[in-house]
Amino acid sequence: MKPSRIPLLTTLTVLVFFYLPIAGLVAKSFNDSRFSPEWKGFTLKWYGRLFEREDILLSLINSLKVAFSAAGISMVLGTAAAFAIHRYRSRLQDAHRTMVYVPLVLPDILMGMSLLLLFITLGLSLSLLTITIAHVTFCLSYVALVVLARLQDFDANLVEAARDLGAGRFQAFRKITLPILLPGILAGGLLAFTLSIDDYVITFFVKGPGADTLPTLIYSMIKKSKELPVINALSTLMLLITFIAVALSQHLTKPAKA
Repeated sequence: MKPSRIPLLTTLTVLVFFYLPIAGLVAKSFNDSRFSPEWKGFTLKWYGRLFEREDILLSLINSLKVAFSAAGISMVLGTAAAFAIHRYRSRLQDAHRTMVYVPLVLPDILMGMSLLLLFITLGLSLSLLTITIAHVTFCLSYVALVVLARLQDFDANLVEAARDLGAGRFQAFRKITLPILLPGILAGGLLAFTLSIDDYVITFFVKGPGADTLPTLIYSMIKKSKELPVINALSTLMLLITFIAVALSQHLTKPAKA
């Protein structure tokens, strides 16, 4: 084998290893067979069954509520954190930067346990509110990193020029800074939305009765083998939502063409 083909073969092997099971799951969501892995014909009945389940629709609404709320709050807090880290240089800001990075490397199970203990100590009832707070703690870090990357290419001279021409501080921010950074902020928000709607481990620790999200509901449905075709259909739809959100995020973070 030629040495030049080894990287290509390695890449293809990794791609097959990661994506072949996903492709199999998507294919099974259209398989007419309930239990047999053999192909029995194309059908959409599992998607029909999916939308007949009230518990699935309720968990979908819960997931969307949490994801939109966590993404919105993270966009505000993450952008503010990125501005502070980018603009100021001090030991306090070094500690601030470290605190922003910590949720990215901290194990999910450790974050879930610590947040659960915090909510119990504060006397908060476990609900969608505690799930949203928990999701904000890690989502804002991703938003901050995306906005920080956008700030690296930001030309501060544009703001100074606007101020010299008579624009106020808020007007310069609204007319100059915000339009330039908006694609990065939206990309961070989409990434936060994707991470929130797919999270299971942290959500499992901080959710209360009747506050199931799609990932936690899917886990409980897996225990019932007869639910597998519906789970495949539900997982396929979640995969589609995630793919769209990630694609939009990647599009927004592309550098503008000259």
